[in-house]
Amino acid sequence: MTDIEDIEYVWSALGGDPALVPRISVTARKGALEARLPVRELARACVGACALAAAELGARRGGLREVPRVRVDDGAVATAFVSERHLLVGGRAPVTFAPLSRLWRTADGWVRTHANYPHHRARLLAALGLSDDRVSVVESVLAERSALEVEESLYAAGGLAVALRTPEEWAGHPQGVAIAARPLVERGRLDATHARVLAPVDGDPLLPAAGLRVLDLTRVIAGPVATRTLALLGADVLRVDAPQLPELPDQHANTGFGKRSTKLDLRADRRAFEELLATADVVVTGYRPGALDRFGLSPEALAERRPGVVVAQLSAWGAYGPWRERRGFDSLVQVATGIAAVEGSPERPGALPAQALDHGTGYLLAAGVLRALTEQSYEGGSRFVRLALARTAAWLMSGVGGADAGDDVHEGPDEWLAETGSALGRLRYALPPVSFAGGPGDWERAPGVWGSDPARWV
Repeated sequence: MTDIEDIEYVWSALGGDPALVPRISVTARKGALEARLPVRELARACVGACALAAAELGARRGGLREVPRVRVDDGAVATAFVSERHLLVGGRAPVTFAPLSRLWRTADGWVRTHANYPHHRARLLAALGLSDDRVSVVESVLAERSALEVEESLYAAGGLAVALRTPEEWAGHPQGVAIAARPLVERGRLDATHARVLAPVDGDPLLPAAGLRVLDLTRVIAGPVATRTLALLGADVLRVDAPQLPELPDQHANTGFGKRSTKLDLRADRRAFEELLATADVVVTGYRPGALDRFGLSPEALAERRPGVVVAQLSAWGAYGPWRERRGFDSLVQVATGIAAVEGSPERPGALPAQALDHGTGYLLAAGVLRALTEQSYEGGSRFVRLALARTAAWLMSGVGGADAGDDVHEGPDEWLAETGSALGRLRYALPPVSFAGGPGDWERAPGVWGSDPARWV
């Protein structure tokens, strides 16, 4: 495939008109997101499709005769895909992984754990019968156990660990089989409500999502990247977190651009949440499948209470198969699906040059929301969009479009970094890679303190 054919594949998965793909131009750069797998091509396709979806909606709302041209630069994309590494908060580099979030040797192979959050760290230690959290102590205990035993015992205790698998082993695993049978982007209608009437937009820059209200029920990277992108495009994005599940401050600083952030306990503050839902246009969720259903937050229940809503769902393993209720993160999905084996050596598993499953799926999710809004303006209907990190991984493992050399050299990120003041201190951050003619080049709002905003729309 060529670079545009990669985007054609994603655009088709989103239900887009193939005649719009030639509106995209690509600046390919050698050295951007180098890996054995075609990570650069995946990243370029996800961002390019998202930018085209934004331009399409902008043309619809702006009454334009043509969809604006889209520009995709591998340098901007590569910088954004490692935005957490470029972030500086008051001159300080953020902490990305905790000491117990890493690969470990086991008696028969390797296992990857995730313990960035305090409750996951506590469950990891409890499952191993440890009170001592020194790396050397955990290392010695895991070295005596099999990788699959660790995987199962930690998940049973509510922790997070996966055994290293080869691509062939994952392809034969029941979850791998279930994922392979699903489309890259699951999308559809929930009802037959009337067509959405979108208010016209104009101005410089053109903001395709201006006036739209987005409830952001996501955490970590992928979901917040999606909602950060919708905020860039003009949406009023309100992130809602449970007070008992605090976010990591540096993670919030990286993905909180353009948004507001509030805390709500859905068990105690249900009335406040329902008031927000009553005028929301989009609800984005990033919890494991079924976790929010007991609060009446399934797509069907949301559409019943808020006809015309777009519900976008993100998970690690998908809403199907034996792992459908398991928690997961990009680093774990890389190890389980064979990516770590491909990118590593016989001596040690490797990793992608970025958390590309998180970032790529985040841009795909935002694209799915934008396309759903465009389709609603013609056809109506409450809509759902559903993606999974493991399904994005399957696409990457299939080879995407194959690597191409590129003409220019990716010499560094400086061109795609900016600085701003904020309530968190002086921030250095990666600029958004989603770009189209007349569109925004940066967020209007820097991230604030996590959970400090009132639970109401602007």
